[in-house]
Amino acid sequence: MTPYDAPLTQATPALAGARGALADGLGRNHSYLRLSVTDRCDLRCVYCMAEHMTFLPKAEVLTLEELDRVATVFVGLGVRKLRLTGGEPLVRKGILGLIERLSRHLATGALDEITLTTNGTRLSTHAVDLARLGVKRINVSMDTLKPDLFAALTRGGDLAQVQAGIDAALAAGLKVKINAVALARDNAAEIPALIEWAHVRGMDLTLIETMPMGEIDEDRTDQFLSLADVRRDLESFWTLTDLPLTTGGPARYAKVAETGGRVGFITPMSHNFCESCNRVRLTCTGTLHTCLGQEDATDLRAVLRAGGSDGDLVRAIAGGIATKPKGHDFHIERGRAPSVTRHMSTTGG
Repeated sequence: MTPYDAPLTQATPALAGARGALADGLGRNHSYLRLSVTDRCDLRCVYCMAEHMTFLPKAEVLTLEELDRVATVFVGLGVRKLRLTGGEPLVRKGILGLIERLSRHLATGALDEITLTTNGTRLSTHAVDLARLGVKRINVSMDTLKPDLFAALTRGGDLAQVQAGIDAALAAGLKVKINAVALARDNAAEIPALIEWAHVRGMDLTLIETMPMGEIDEDRTDQFLSLADVRRDLESFWTLTDLPLTTGGPARYAKVAETGGRVGFITPMSHNFCESCNRVRLTCTGTLHTCLGQEDATDLRAVLRAGGSDGDLVRAIAGGIATKPKGHDFHIERGRAPSVTRHMSTTGG
């Protein structure tokens, strides 16, 4: 039973006049939607948000029905991969009902996959249901194997709880990838151990450079760690071979001969990946961002709440994507304002 009663609609082929709506001015086609379902999170990671965040009023956040409707329009236009994000998506009340409804697009073949990015705190409770509803892959954010450091980085998080959630996800048959933000001051020396920990459990691990998004309580400058430097360090004792693998995201992957696993590198600062970008983000407030590192925005909530038709939504989406910038321009310099003012938790990680 779903928690709301709006009639189900199926994704349909592109509406009249909508052919090519997901192609931008540079010819990049967008088949990947990252959909934020909430800006709220039960952790306060130091590189992501301020300790005392002011979260959005409920009225500003899209309802479950609105999230379902706009995602369905995107699927009808050609989106094949849908990733649910936050904040922490599993804190959103009714999230399983939303996934259940979205899974109808898996059943029809209109959508290839629904995935999830989570901090893992609620996986022990939800892993079996996620698998039952058709989710096959998830990303779990975990930056350290040290309980005290984990608690410090997340401002109170319990590493054992997250690792128990990862175990539950694996036991439920979900494919798990670990995401770790590379932090020069905190976990740089631990990166090989993190990779080994993931690989011995059959999980890939992706490293991510810290990004200047939103005002937080500390200067990110001292924490920035170039993944080009990390890779050189790893290659001093491991054999890394580049892979053509792509999962539809920005990571470049390499096989580690000694562990048998894969490691990914997401490098928005040292080497951008804009030329092959195939993704857009919709915030929990209904704002379409075509670029993580630019302040571009298209308000789809206004269209929804003004009683707009699906055709109106398509035209708004097409207008936003048509003007997608060539790429982002992140910078980290001491004392300089973030490249974009919105937090990652608002944009959708």
